[in-house]
Amino acid sequence: MAINLLSLIHCFARVVETGSLAAAARALGMSAAAVSQNVARLETHLGVRLLSRTTRSMALTESGARYYEKVRHIPHDLDLAREAATGALQPQGALCVATTSAFGRHLLAPLMPAFKAAYPLISLELVSTDRRVDHRLEGIDVSLRIAAQLDERLVARRIASRPFVFCAAPAYLERAGVPGAPEDLKQHACLVFRYPTDGRFLPWGFIRDGQRFEAAVNPSFICDDIDMLAQIAVNGGGIARLASFVAQPLIDSGKLLPLFEPHARNSAWAEPEPMEIYACVAERAALNTKARAFIAFVEAKLDEGKARRRRPA
Repeated sequence: MAINLLSLIHCFARVVETGSLAAAARALGMSAAAVSQNVARLETHLGVRLLSRTTRSMALTESGARYYEKVRHIPHDLDLAREAATGALQPQGALCVATTSAFGRHLLAPLMPAFKAAYPLISLELVSTDRRVDHRLEGIDVSLRIAAQLDERLVARRIASRPFVFCAAPAYLERAGVPGAPEDLKQHACLVFRYPTDGRFLPWGFIRDGQRFEAAVNPSFICDDIDMLAQIAVNGGGIARLASFVAQPLIDSGKLLPLFEPHARNSAWAEPEPMEIYACVAERAALNTKARAFIAFVEAKLDEGKARRRRPA
């Protein structure tokens, strides 16, 4: 029976890269049994054992390691070759994008119908999580991250900036007073976001006279979900540091009041450090036409939205 050698190599490479048959199956949209059968067919074709498998573990054999080093580039090269041959056509194929939860919910999701209309041949999967994702092991093509989440192993490009807004409910400010400077925050109940990846608090950064510094905070509530912190703030729990796309609707409705506004400048005033948003890929070679189209689309739409907010009425 004839075999599709390229398909078998693709399965084998994904098993090695993801670390398990189950993970490779999820990345490929196949059953684990089908992936296992493909690896077995490749081993039969080559006449060597590529993977040493038990019920609890899997590892490359010596022959498997040598073979993988020779074929690992083939799936990617085939993608590049297809793109070169169909350069006049629209980008197409599966694209997996990881995004932080709040950014994905408030900014990215509303853009996706328009992206699908512009690129109907791209099959898009979104992974919404604040944990650190592994591009290679999880089959992620592009991840959207803020500066504090950048990984030196990834290639990153800044695509947007959004203000951070310090805010609190009117009832809280009436009860506890209004902080006039970042240094006053340590006297207030602070609603702090903790990174799920490493347990760090998201720093409350400010810029004064061109110098960046971090305000000392008094954590009253700690959470790894920014929308929960926003609701705690709305109900009088303390002062929150929220991205503008989370805070602005609550400010517009009067549920929260912004702090450290430019019109309140004094000698102790400082500007809240903005949120910088980056598009990341595992390596420059991963910037295929699908990834480039997605990044360019999101960057353009975020710039467009920023310009609309700045336009005077």
